Amino acid sequence: MSAFCCLKNCLDGFALNSSIQNVSKPNPIHLDTSCMGYEVVIVKGGQRVCGSGAVLGSAPLVQSKSYFEVKIQQSGSWSVGLASRQTDLSLTRGGMDKYSWALCSDHVIRHNKQELHKIDMSNVDSDIDSLQEGVVIGVAFDHIQIRFYLNGKEIDYALPNVKGKVYPALYVDEGAILDIVLDNFNYPPPSGFERIMLEQSLL
Repeated sequence: MSAFCCLKNCLDGFALNSSIQNVSKPNPIHLDTSCMGYEVVIVKGGQRVCGSGAVLGSAPLVQSKSYFEVKIQQSGSWSVGLASRQTDLSLTRGGMDKYSWALCSDHVIRHNKQELHKIDMSNVDSDIDSLQEGVVIGVAFDHIQIRFYLNGKEIDYALPNVKGKVYPALYVDEGAILDIVLDNFNYPPPSGFERIMLEQSLL
């Protein structure tokens, strides 16, 4: 699918200058246009991704307990998780190399091309039955494992053995549109977890 076919939907409801209105101190962390696939489109001040491929966040998860959210704005094929800078940004699904760990739109958690866990939506303690538009995915990382949350409810599986310097990673294809949420979360982070911080702010 062409990177530009979903651009209209990607921009719908968003004024190009809205990212600089009513914002006293914008978050310095965003989706990194220097670290994305060739067919990826980033809008909304570095908070929204569409097109085809992967994009990483501009800052690694360096503190002991980091949390961010991703809201599904439009369904399609997508993945949400973490990856190192060595990952293949042309991939349209996360977890398909040894440098990425992701929850995918087919309800499967993957790493290194392996299907590690399939979410049984009937067991999710939530009012949602599928990973569709409007669902908010929480990602919590403690430098040992990743835990995913659906609309604030924890998935009963932790993705273990995440190693190296990793960044938020979003993958889109087939018309999917994702928004990364780096502060002002939709749901409270798990106890002890905080928004991603820049390294210098931890000193």
